[in-house]
Amino acid sequence: MSRNSITVDPAAIQAALATVLDPEINRPITDLGMVKGVKDHGNGRVTVEVWLTVAGCPMRETITNRVQAAVGAVVGVSQVTVNLDVMSDEQRANLRNTLRGHDAKDIPFNRPGSLTRVYAIASGKGGVGKSSITANLAAAMADQGLAVGLLDADIYGHSIPRLLGATGAPTMVEGMIMPPIGHGVRVMSMLPFKPGGALQPVAFRGPMLHRALEQFLTDVWWGDLDVLLLDLPPGTGDIAISTAQLLPQAELIVVTTPQPAAADVAVRAGTLAEQTKQRVAGVIENMSAFACPHCGEPVDLFGMGGGALVAEQIGKVIGVNVPLLAQIPFDVALRTGGDDGRPLVLSAPQSAAGEALRTLAASLSKRSLVGMSLGLTPNSR
Repeated sequence: MSRNSITVDPAAIQAALATVLDPEINRPITDLGMVKGVKDHGNGRVTVEVWLTVAGCPMRETITNRVQAAVGAVVGVSQVTVNLDVMSDEQRANLRNTLRGHDAKDIPFNRPGSLTRVYAIASGKGGVGKSSITANLAAAMADQGLAVGLLDADIYGHSIPRLLGATGAPTMVEGMIMPPIGHGVRVMSMLPFKPGGALQPVAFRGPMLHRALEQFLTDVWWGDLDVLLLDLPPGTGDIAISTAQLLPQAELIVVTTPQPAAADVAVRAGTLAEQTKQRVAGVIENMSAFACPHCGEPVDLFGMGGGALVAEQIGKVIGVNVPLLAQIPFDVALRTGGDDGRPLVLSAPQSAAGEALRTLAASLSKRSLVGMSLGLTPNSR
């Protein structure tokens, strides 16, 4: 058979395109109306035309490579050319409605039937490693195959984008914000909305903080998440209260250190749940004992017992058992990995801290079906 007689099955090309996922939305480009057309020029040469959501789409190269790889694997295809075009305003509006529905101002995690686990990670004060713990939990969950979102709710002191290497600008589609992705985690923070960059301060009063948090929950397209994590600012101020109001099903996790003197401050962050009617999922003790590199004996650099004490005291106040979820050993690499945007759970998963964080991530990431309708009806026979 000559090369000129080779034919390409159009259905096979469409099937291949259906396997190409948009890197920001994580859904097939065929379902999103992004395939403009396909031309078979004969001799195994195929041109695929693709609609981009915006002209400056940061994922244009990734989309091109994915289309070339998928169509290039079809029997009979020897050359794939990808031509890119840009959606019209009407197409973008249709895409927004496809993703969010016509009611774009509700919070998707509050919809009936939502299976997303929402965790609000809190601390009594700064410096306990709360953001590092949150970023590593998110990265570990994503690495374990889950769809994960991380909202940096610390409007003044946001640090999550750097910790996860997700400092790029989000893509805007008809007022819908497509969050940047770092290590498989959808990340949203105040950073992209500051013209002066990371060093520019945020001068918001209480109502503006509430509105910012609300916008992150309503205007951002998070997709179908297994888990949403919120990195709360330290203390029991506006954001902690707004989180309880906007996400009443969010479960609270308190991060503390082993130092008993730090327990009183940490307890306040957890006992706020008595007033906000939130469930406290548990306490994480960070900077726990680590093995001495010379003799192997445990070193309690920051004291001991603080995590258990915080869990016990919170439990007494709110009247339920509050578990100590994990004790994360002190590890300098947890800090250095954050500076470099390389979470410890990915760069050193076999380390003591890495293993503890990955185990904790697995235990927290299970979707709950309690109280959910499964859509089953009894057989009438």
